Amino acid sequence: MLEDLTTAASSPTVWPAAYPQGYAVVDVETTGLARDDRIVSAAVYRLDARGEVEDHWYTVVNPERDPGPVWIHGLTSEALEGAPLFRDVAEEFATRLEGRVLVAHNAVFDWQMIAREYARARSEAPVKQRLCTIALSKELGLPLPNHKLESLAAHFGVVQRRAHHALDDARVLAEAFRPSLRAAAASGVRLPLHECRPLTEWTDRPRTGQQAAPGGYRPTGWRPSRRRPACPYPNPGRYAPGGRLKQGMRVAFSGDTSVERELLEDRATEAGLHVATSLSRLTSLLVTNDPDSGTSKAVKARQYGTPVVDEAAFGQLLGDVEPAADG
Repeated sequence: MLEDLTTAASSPTVWPAAYPQGYAVVDVETTGLARDDRIVSAAVYRLDARGEVEDHWYTVVNPERDPGPVWIHGLTSEALEGAPLFRDVAEEFATRLEGRVLVAHNAVFDWQMIAREYARARSEAPVKQRLCTIALSKELGLPLPNHKLESLAAHFGVVQRRAHHALDDARVLAEAFRPSLRAAAASGVRLPLHECRPLTEWTDRPRTGQQAAPGGYRPTGWRPSRRRPACPYPNPGRYAPGGRLKQGMRVAFSGDTSVERELLEDRATEAGLHVATSLSRLTSLLVTNDPDSGTSKAVKARQYGTPVVDEAAFGQLLGDVEPAADG
C-alpha cells in the first residue's frame, strides 16, 4: 500500500455516483514517440474507486529493434535481450486494465502506444475510457508551473526516485492521482474521461532520411510528415450535413481513430479530398470521435461553425464522393 504523502483532505463521505469503479494508472517507456515506435517497459498500479492502491505490476519488453533513447529510460539492448515480447505479456497486461479507466500523464500517448502494440499482437486492450492527469489538473485549477509529471508530484509532496522508470513513474502518478481524485469528488468536478478506441487497421512505415543519434537511435516526432500531392480540385466549400462529400473539400482530422490516421488520410486523398493539417474558416469538415474535446481543431470548429462527423460517418461518406464540377 502506498504511503499517503499528500496534504489533501480525507476522502469525501458522499462520493459521486457517476465516478468510475476502478482505475489502472499506467506508464510505458518506449523506443521513441512515433507511430512505429515500440514499448520497452510498462507498469500498472490498480486503484479502487477512491484511488487506494490494490496492487502493482511491471515488466520489461523486448521491442525487437533498437531500444531508442537509452539515456532516458536506461534499458539497453543487452538488458532487453531476454525480455518477453509484447505478445507474451499482452494477456497479463490486459488483466490489469480490464474494467478500469486507464489513467496516465499525457494519456493519449500511452493509450496510442498500447493500442498499437495490441494491434500488432492481433488483439485489443480491454480499455473503454482514459483519463489524463494533465487534463484533470487543469480542471482542478492546480497552480502548476508547467504540466510535467515532476511538477504535479512536487505539488502533492510526492518524491520521485527514478524518473523515466515505468514502475516509479506509475507509483508517482498513483500517489498524485489519489488526492486529485478526492479533490475532484469533493468539488463535484466532472472527470475528463475520453473514449478509447482500439486500432482496427494500422501500419508501420519505415523511417527514411533521419540523422542517427548516439547509439544508433533515430529520433522521430509524433507523426513523421509525409509530402502529399496537391489536391487538383478547387474547394467547393463546406460540407452540408446529410449531403455528399465533394472532391476538393478540405478535411481535417482530430483525436483518436480506430483506423490508423494515415490510412484514413490516404483514403481521403485517393477520393479527391484535400487533407488539411490545421483547421481554418476554409475547412469543409472536421472528422473526430470526440467533438467536445479541448483540442485546438475541435475548439476552432465550434468557433467557426465547421461541420463535424465521426469516423464511422466519414467512412460511409467516402464511399460516395461527388466528382468535382467540370470547368
